[in-house]
Amino acid sequence: MKTAELIQSLVRDGRLLAAAAVEAGPDAHVPTCPDWQVRDLLRHIGMVHRWATGFVAEGHTQYRPAGEESSLDGDELVEWFREGHGLLVAALSEAPADVSCWTFLPAPSPLAFWARRQAHETAIHRVDAESALGGKPGPVAAEFAADGIAELMTGFHGRTRSRLRSEAPRALRVQPVDTDDVWTMWISTDAPRTEPIAEVPADCELTGTAEQLYLTLWNRLPLSAVTVTGDRELAAMWRDQSAVTWS
Repeated sequence: MKTAELIQSLVRDGRLLAAAAVEAGPDAHVPTCPDWQVRDLLRHIGMVHRWATGFVAEGHTQYRPAGEESSLDGDELVEWFREGHGLLVAALSEAPADVSCWTFLPAPSPLAFWARRQAHETAIHRVDAESALGGKPGPVAAEFAADGIAELMTGFHGRTRSRLRSEAPRALRVQPVDTDDVWTMWISTDAPRTEPIAEVPADCELTGTAEQLYLTLWNRLPLSAVTVTGDRELAAMWRDQSAVTWS
């Protein structure tokens, strides 16, 4: 996806996240993040937005730890989140295309990386905020969802710190039914390797809409939300070992 499109998604999902948080209230439980209430969600994503903004706006070329989460609550916490979201959108929108700063996943440029990473960070946490309201979360566009699957499988789980490991080599295929994308991930004792190919055998295949697969692979929907063909233990291993954590 183009950087401008990702920034547009970031704008939309940030606004929807705030609206859901206001409607749910700070005490509401977040079912997709069982240890959190809505206030914890807002404090986390507000901190992440400010952390990301620093790299883009200030051009830091080395890793810098994030600041402390806010101790604000209620309406003041929502406004603090909205302020940080606005600062991030402004930093990404105003940055030159060749801005130089630290990143942690492969990307065409630092600007493309941060727009993509924060768009998906915000989209997933928007779903979390909406889960506090009960019912089904708002839609995720197919192209955007497919981009997020690619980031997760080839980016996060292309790193040596990925916990996906198997003594016996296994192949997991993910194929949306509403886009032309496909990914096959080889899981072994080394870091996972993913390629956009389907012409090889797979031990397990996950199919569904790009939205269903995106939210399932990010552990926001149960495995029952998609079709699992083949080795269900491999699908369960993804559920148990694939979580991307902040620390």
